[in-house]
Amino acid sequence: MRLPGVPLARPALLLLLPLLPLLAPLLGTGAPAELRVRVRLPDGQVTEESLQADSDADSISLELRKPDGTLVSFTADFKKDVKIFRALILGELEKGQSQFQALCFVTQLQHNEIIPSEAMAKLRQKNPRAVRQAEEVRGPEHLHMDVAVNFSQGALLSPHLHNVCAEAVDAIYTRQEDVRFWLEQGVDTSVFEALPKASEQAELPRCGQVGDRGKPCVCRYGLSLAWYPCMLKYCHSRDRPMPYKCGIRSCQKSYSFDFYVPQRQLCLWDEDPYPG
Repeated sequence: MRLPGVPLARPALLLLLPLLPLLAPLLGTGAPAELRVRVRLPDGQVTEESLQADSDADSISLELRKPDGTLVSFTADFKKDVKIFRALILGELEKGQSQFQALCFVTQLQHNEIIPSEAMAKLRQKNPRAVRQAEEVRGPEHLHMDVAVNFSQGALLSPHLHNVCAEAVDAIYTRQEDVRFWLEQGVDTSVFEALPKASEQAELPRCGQVGDRGKPCVCRYGLSLAWYPCMLKYCHSRDRPMPYKCGIRSCQKSYSFDFYVPQRQLCLWDEDPYPG
């Protein structure tokens, strides 16, 4: 999600400031605010991204559709220190798959990853037809998802999980290190379920190397957040003693997730071998 820098020569998204009281009715009173932005994907193609912020729930969501039809969403729950990635992947009917396959990956949210929900709720853009491209490309993250999340108990982890991951009941994954953090925060152990241990998974082949679609393997799925507001910008003025918020900095970040699947059929996109 992108905005101008200190100079206003390249206006993008503008952060509405308290100096603009006449626009306050547009923001509502805590109701979720939505912004639609045209963004350029890493492969150069353009898609529309939907950004929603709910300052009452202290949460942010982002959704975009990839050129292959996959619907990717990201949810940040600041109250519970949880972020949820979801992918709805179109199935290959000719290969015996269902109409679509859903995956959810749940990890700990760091509060410096994305701007606060109240700031996101105030974002507006001057030129809706402009195509936004991230100002900063953050380093990719590779995560080993070695624990399953129990969907029926998922609300104990985050109230957003039931809605976001409703289609991925049997495919919600997290990591041991995240589980340890949430258990220390008081989340009940019933939320989490064991998967084959890392040592057992290490003996399994990558799905890209398995010919038999009924065999278990370690699957890899990658997704990218093409454009999101990763931090606030501050400006200085002679008329103000303190720096004030005047925009955002936009980022792009890619993630890849490794996780256990009981059969190769559930990971048909992973066609080629890749280094560990």
